[in-house]
Amino acid sequence: MSWAQQTKPAFTRYEQSIPGSTFRFTMQPIPAGEFLLGSAAIEKRREADEGPQQKIKLSAFWMSAHEVTRDAFDVFLKDENTSANNDVDAITRPSPQYIDLSWGMGKEGGFPVNSMSQMAALMYCRWLYDKTGIFYRLPTETEWEYACRAGSNTAYYFGNDSTHLDKYAWYANNSEDKFHKVGEKLPNAWGLYDMLGNLMEWTMDHYEANRYSTLIGAVDPMMAPNKKKYPKVLRGGGFAQTAGELRSANRFASHPDWNIRDPQIPQSKWWLTDGSWVGIRLVRPLQQPSAKEINDFFTKYLGR
Repeated sequence: MSWAQQTKPAFTRYEQSIPGSTFRFTMQPIPAGEFLLGSAAIEKRREADEGPQQKIKLSAFWMSAHEVTRDAFDVFLKDENTSANNDVDAITRPSPQYIDLSWGMGKEGGFPVNSMSQMAALMYCRWLYDKTGIFYRLPTETEWEYACRAGSNTAYYFGNDSTHLDKYAWYANNSEDKFHKVGEKLPNAWGLYDMLGNLMEWTMDHYEANRYSTLIGAVDPMMAPNKKKYPKVLRGGGFAQTAGELRSANRFASHPDWNIRDPQIPQSKWWLTDGSWVGIRLVRPLQQPSAKEINDFFTKYLGR
């Protein structure tokens, strides 16, 4: 019996194989609970973005232990059974990269996939659903911070002392201005690697500076899709960010300049020419939605 067919799947760590390949990825269980979203008073913060803190309740979910790797994403890129017609079919594969968008930092062998748009990330999730029958998506902004904190309420999930970052993250001080293979640093308390540094990660949410003021007493908040392409929320910071930017509460907003050098007309919906620091991590809700709800979700967020 597959995970998708189980009425009540065991809420434990599991390995998801990727059909058509020998690759698999690890999903870590994230327990239901509540936490304080945003920066504590002791942190240096942008009040409009990160404060005041709001208590949020979240249902249980799984989150991928690592950022999605190039190896895992390439199975999607090379799937000949997936159409390249972006205007007709529900599931399409990305257009070929016209240059090496990893900029020589690393591809196969455990490096994170980078430089993709939020649309490409969501299309990968839809492809996984088609192949496995399991609903995967990007995390919401609140799910991401909850999982990153792993029960902590400090600047970083290991405490407030940024001098310990070298043990947990690839960032400006130690990355040599490039991303690294996933899982080389220490995980947080819930078994998640590279939540800070390496690549900043897409979330589902449209970026709003005063977002937290609307979340008083919220349970499982998820932003409705916004027709505007920019800005969307990313979290975690990347290999070029400073220690202060890698705080668990820090927010990043996507920008059209990340694709400004794309020579294609129209510009690619899939790739970010100058977004080498952008990657993805997956979430699976404990309670899988119905097939209709899943199709409605992808229609809503992908327009198909």
